[in-house]
Amino acid sequence: MQIKQLGVQRYTDVWLQMKEFTQNRNAQTQDELWLLEHFPIYTQGQAGKPEHILNPQSIPIVQSDRGGQVTYHGPGQLVAYVLMDLSRRNLGIRTLVSQLEQVLISVLAQYDIDAVLRCGAPGVYVQEQKIASIGLRVKNGCTYHGIALNVDMDLKPFLGINPCGFAQMEMTQISHFYPKVVLEEVNQQFMQSFLQHFN
Repeated sequence: MQIKQLGVQRYTDVWLQMKEFTQNRNAQTQDELWLLEHFPIYTQGQAGKPEHILNPQSIPIVQSDRGGQVTYHGPGQLVAYVLMDLSRRNLGIRTLVSQLEQVLISVLAQYDIDAVLRCGAPGVYVQEQKIASIGLRVKNGCTYHGIALNVDMDLKPFLGINPCGFAQMEMTQISHFYPKVVLEEVNQQFMQSFLQHFN
């Protein structure tokens, strides 16, 4: 598993790179994990409905090819893109989603945050509020896109949408429970937990 730290990136640039990587990979291509933040953007998943975008104001909206509905990305949120050959690892997509949820739960436990899952709503929750989202795409047995974990960001843009298609879905972040949190630290914790689960 090769890990790339990409800093703060424009969504459309990284999306294009993920698609190119996935189209051009072969049976020998090493899996990769890309860790980064995005400049402010709303992304609409393949199942996304326009009525879930309530008040975008000046934040751009991109129609993406990942699963799920609309979400927001911005600085202070850890994004992890999982470029993985599922067939080589003998993994199903549901198993991968479940393992990613467990990675997130174990990272949050490092900050004494008791995170849980919700039936029928992928992602990770704390006290009924969503703290992390998951949206993937599978092409030729290989994944791209991944997870977004709210660390220490401006949550106000989430009020402009129904996050993940749920009206009145409240969002939260690590800094609400652990004010001294540093994104670079969470990045390292995620990387370690991810490698423990998948290597």
